[in-house]
Amino acid sequence: MDQDTLTWIASNRPEVSDAAPTLPHPPLILVPDVTWFAEPRLIDSIHGIRHNARVSLLAGLLAQVHRLDRDHTVALCTAAAVHDCRRRDDRDDPGHGQRAATWLLQNRDAVIATLGLELPPALVDRAAMAVHLHDIPYTRFSPEQNLAYRRAPHLTDLLKAADCLDRYRLPLPRWWPDPSHLRVTVPAWLHTISFDLVIRSEQARLDGATNHGALIHARQILNCQ
Repeated sequence: MDQDTLTWIASNRPEVSDAAPTLPHPPLILVPDVTWFAEPRLIDSIHGIRHNARVSLLAGLLAQVHRLDRDHTVALCTAAAVHDCRRRDDRDDPGHGQRAATWLLQNRDAVIATLGLELPPALVDRAAMAVHLHDIPYTRFSPEQNLAYRRAPHLTDLLKAADCLDRYRLPLPRWWPDPSHLRVTVPAWLHTISFDLVIRSEQARLDGATNHGALIHARQILNCQ
């Protein structure tokens, strides 16, 4: 992200929706470790630390909207935190979801420990399925992928939705979130929050904050009990 691009994004703010409700509790925000990325040059890119962490936060918000229990929320946010970590390219990178899913299963104990979480093994498996499928359009699922989807439909649907919501970081409106590609309802207020998270976290990073500091700064926009 550069300042000119971020200034352009901020100046093209979408219509403001209704104010966000007061949330029952702050959502999880899981920040991936720099060692998890397949390509060090992508750590600070549009698919890097801040993107994965914002998607984890958005996934946590969606989990509250859709009333997921604690364990499924943790599984969803874990999937979000690692979903793009094994990318090799910021442009087209077919198979990066499958690579990330395989990596998560191979490193599950280290990931859970680093994030400071507790998660049953069966839910790590479902999180990995969601990661595997997140970059594949529903219409292109193979028979095997449709079978995998049926084992973790809600985690997959919500991960795809959270990933979609962070598309406000991209510098063309035609690349911004399109809910028609989703299978879950996303409240209008979440679009406003998603946009503001991008602006606040990216500006803080450009102003010299660490990745973690930029994300914590951005999270302050949330209205939580």
